[in-house]
Amino acid sequence: MTASIEIPGRIDLQTGHGGLRYAALRCNGAEAHVYLYGAHVLHYQPANQAPVLWQSQLSLFEPGKPIRGGIPLCWPWFGPHPSDSTQPGHGIARLTEWKPGSSKATESATEITLRFPGSPVVDAALELTVILSDTLTVTMTTRNGGSAAIPVSSAMHTYFAVSDIHEVSVTGLENSRYIDMLLPGQPVLTQPGAITFTAQTERRYIGTEQTCTIVDPGLNRRIVIEKAGSRSTVVWNPWIEKAAAMPDFGNEEYLETVCVETANCGPDTLTLAPGATHAMTARIRAEAL
Repeated sequence: MTASIEIPGRIDLQTGHGGLRYAALRCNGAEAHVYLYGAHVLHYQPANQAPVLWQSQLSLFEPGKPIRGGIPLCWPWFGPHPSDSTQPGHGIARLTEWKPGSSKATESATEITLRFPGSPVVDAALELTVILSDTLTVTMTTRNGGSAAIPVSSAMHTYFAVSDIHEVSVTGLENSRYIDMLLPGQPVLTQPGAITFTAQTERRYIGTEQTCTIVDPGLNRRIVIEKAGSRSTVVWNPWIEKAAAMPDFGNEEYLETVCVETANCGPDTLTLAPGATHAMTARIRAEAL
């Protein structure tokens, strides 16, 4: 079944951490690794560049545990379940073995689609399509297969690799409104300029479709994140105390990463009508400063 997605020289299935299978994509010197567990893009390296995605050296690769790093998929809820505390945080998509769907390759792009196998928790279908070219394009497509409207809150919880969190900034969200998740009950705030980092950061920028850029002088590059079908952007870094409290996150690893997440969450949660389909896309590229 799985062999059908392999394309000689462009896509092959390999065994990775914890014995988990992943599809290795190649295109004109660029590489990406997509784990079937969680439909998780764990590695993206453009041709002749350093890796763009970060992964923890302490990440767990075992059933029932999310992979720490790359692009975890949060779906069909973001954060805690809205009414059932026994359900896993950030949903079920990242904790499930997905099914290979289709693949294709052209001179300029390599593409793979994985399918969520379904769950009694939600009557919806989900696909992930990954296109590797001179950029990395990731699309989550949800279809409501039931007879009633359903809420869908989702995110690509992307961990980007940076040289030093103290030195990087995130631009593109200037004048955007955000909810500071570390200050519950406080009014919605407005971002005055570029985002910089001096402490734990967990912000949900709402009502924004803007392209974001991570500016990293230490690596002499910027990472550009364009998006479509997304009205939220989440910016997160655990900083010192939270990093030390997480068993799958090294004490000093907060220095090496920042999350800029393409999302629909909080007040931007979608209501998907019966039979309706929604696609959310992130397009990532790295370029020299």
